[in-house]
Amino acid sequence: MKISIKVPSIGESISEVTLSSQFQPDGSVVKEGQEIGELETDKVNQVIYAPASGILHWTTQVGQTISVTADLGTITPSNENSEKSAPAPKPIQTPKTAEVKPPAQAAIKTVEKQETADRKPMSSLRQTLAKRLVEAKNSTAMLTTFNEVDMSQVLAVREKYKEEFLNNHQVKLGFMAFFMKAAALALKAFPEVSFQIEGTDFIKPSSIDIGVAVSTDKGLMVPVVKNCLHLDFAQIEKNIASLAQKARDRSLGLQELKGGCFSITNGGVFGSLLSTPILNLPQSAILGMHTIQKRAVVVDDSIVIRPMMYLALSYDHRVIDGKEAVQFLVMIKKILEENSEDLYFDRSIGS
Repeated sequence: MKISIKVPSIGESISEVTLSSQFQPDGSVVKEGQEIGELETDKVNQVIYAPASGILHWTTQVGQTISVTADLGTITPSNENSEKSAPAPKPIQTPKTAEVKPPAQAAIKTVEKQETADRKPMSSLRQTLAKRLVEAKNSTAMLTTFNEVDMSQVLAVREKYKEEFLNNHQVKLGFMAFFMKAAALALKAFPEVSFQIEGTDFIKPSSIDIGVAVSTDKGLMVPVVKNCLHLDFAQIEKNIASLAQKARDRSLGLQELKGGCFSITNGGVFGSLLSTPILNLPQSAILGMHTIQKRAVVVDDSIVIRPMMYLALSYDHRVIDGKEAVQFLVMIKKILEENSEDLYFDRSIGS
């Protein structure tokens, strides 16, 4: 009796999946629990395991999208068909472009090359990302306000404690912990920045959960660090490191992507000097960090060289007034410039 290969439970909001890989080709003899393929959804990727030992037969092809209620294939138990009688596995081969030999006269005359466009399908994740970005641009009253922060104190605190931090917590002290903690304090002071629209109502989140944009080979993902206000630097950095690795390994769970009342994206790691980040719906605001660059600035009527970073806060003007958006960003700037060490030691910071 053949055993169906079912789509594993992925989440209530997901109705379709795409078979992105076949680890074992059609006709293979597999063992129960063996990894045989991978599914791709608009949120996460999911490995498929053989439900029994036997001969694998795929009814879904790589790249095919099916309903979550459909079968991916079947397993014929080994006790019904011996391995000797099993059909030879059909290897999955990448089509090769036929070699075109130039005509004989090519030796004395230059042959013009015929260039063709390289076409590849968008992944489910990329399609969903594209749809959400366009939706954010078209369905919100999005504005961006800018400021700049003198990173001298942040750099000094990081340099002073980075070795001790690494030895004590086995994780590097980065910039994101400073910005995430400062943003959490600013969200506490300006809660309307975390509000979300639902119909004609504003919804205030129950906790300050902040999404961190992570670039992967499949596209941008935004896993969420929960309850940031009550986490110390070590907990924040460990959370970010774990979530970023899972995002790149495509092993994030739905719970790690759900929620979030605010997001932070760091284009500075790629060299971006300034940008206008797009909202991560249904959130109403997102903070953009950028590259640190030494610039001449005026301090106490003197021109000095300081490591500066431009900050950008994109926000939905339907939810957040300009005054609150500007004050929110100024508070982040002030905390980073004046209270970085207090932030590091999780000491109380005055308004």
